[in-house]
Amino acid sequence: MTLAELLSGVAAGRLPPADGTVTIVPQPSHRDMGVIAFTAHSVVFADLDHGWLRDRLPDGDLSAPLNPPFLRALELETGRTVDNLDALLLARPLAGPPPAGLTEITDDGHPRVARAMRHRDAVRVWAGEEGVLVIGRGVAGRWEVAVEVDPAHRGRGVGRRLAAAARALCDEPLWAQVAPGNAASLRAFLAAGFTPVGAEALLVADETR
Repeated sequence: MTLAELLSGVAAGRLPPADGTVTIVPQPSHRDMGVIAFTAHSVVFADLDHGWLRDRLPDGDLSAPLNPPFLRALELETGRTVDNLDALLLARPLAGPPPAGLTEITDDGHPRVARAMRHRDAVRVWAGEEGVLVIGRGVAGRWEVAVEVDPAHRGRGVGRRLAAAARALCDEPLWAQVAPGNAASLRAFLAAGFTPVGAEALLVADETR
């Protein structure tokens, strides 16, 4: 099974079995390496020896794949850096017209577009007075969304509206990676209809090498 197939199954409501095991799959691309933890089932996507990986995952320890010792071993072995530990959320598209008040930015040289393109393909960015919305193909080709709320407009439900707008602008299942400590963002995505499905840590290559 590929990671893309597994994620498509999750998007269709077929979560991995909660059997306490770890599934190892190939990296979908050089860029994408990491770990996703679902309920009592983790997935490691890394082009490393399976024996080496399993030797560092104690039997019966459901939390081991996302714990610092294993992630640090991956960093040392690959020369990559763990980018963050995020909650992984999922939502289905919303029918209806595109939201008002957002203008698509088509300039590839725009700083927000350029930054997004380091982590995603087919990036599209919309901006409005209250914030910015980014959609692009990320891990294993899944559609991912990120939002930024202008500081002057925080605390007014803007994040929720931007997250909901993303569902109207994308006609496929949409994923969001949210830092658990960012409670405001997490509340916004939950209020916009996103559902938590797991947690994820990505290992990012050093672009200066």
